[in-house]
Amino acid sequence: MTDHEWASVKIPAELFREIEKRIKETGFASVDEYVAFVLREVVFDDAEQELAGDDEEVVKERLRSLGYLD
Repeated sequence: MTDHEWASVKIPAELFREIEKRIKETGFASVDEYVAFVLREVVFDDAEQELAGDDEEVVKERLRSLGYLD
């Protein structure tokens, strides 16, 4: 993970230690890298779901305007 600006976030030490244990068996080089990956998955997945919900409303409105839905 290079070419990114970084900021610090505090997490409980117990959680940090647990992540350290887990990343030993993965391709993650650090706790920072792992946490950034997990947060990206959560943040961008939520954003995609919100967009999908908006898209659904657009489709429903279009179907209503065409007379396919009441």
